[in-house]
Amino acid sequence: MLIGYALCGSFCTFERSLDELRRLVAAGYQIQPIMSENAYTTDTRFGKAKDFESELTRLCGRPVIHTIRDAEPLGPKLKLDLLAISPCTGNTLAKLACGVTDTAVTMAAKAHLRSDRPLVIALASNDAMSANLANLGRLLNRKNVYFVPLRQDDPEWKPHSLVAEFERLGETIDAAFEGKQLRPLFI
Repeated sequence: MLIGYALCGSFCTFERSLDELRRLVAAGYQIQPIMSENAYTTDTRFGKAKDFESELTRLCGRPVIHTIRDAEPLGPKLKLDLLAISPCTGNTLAKLACGVTDTAVTMAAKAHLRSDRPLVIALASNDAMSANLANLGRLLNRKNVYFVPLRQDDPEWKPHSLVAEFERLGETIDAAFEGKQLRPLFI
């Protein structure tokens, strides 16, 4: 079984996401790593882009897809059984909801969804309950799109922020293969 595993620029959640990727690899999944262009090239206080890319390549045994051109064949030529975007930023969420395809991750999602296969989103967004709430609602109503359960990570200081319960990614993937959304969605 081949899973696409995409990372967007919520850099503070990369380590949590990579922990879940390690669990998927240990469970025997074949993984095709994908990174948005920003995630692939941006060094932050959370780590160097090259180090994350190297770790993804090492874990998955495949090169990281990081361009629109290289992501386009994921639907018609390289069929993924499932695509997980972990983490998915509010920016990418908005693009998915509106059909914008201008990054490797959004192209991978577009190409993948053409095959009516599951897309799992592990959201990490500071504006999920404000500017992006409508986009969250749009995607909740879309066929083959599933969310990792969400919680507020800091209701006092970031009252509009939602972050996925990354440790539930594997469980969400299992449910998505059955065509089910895990509940409760908001914890």
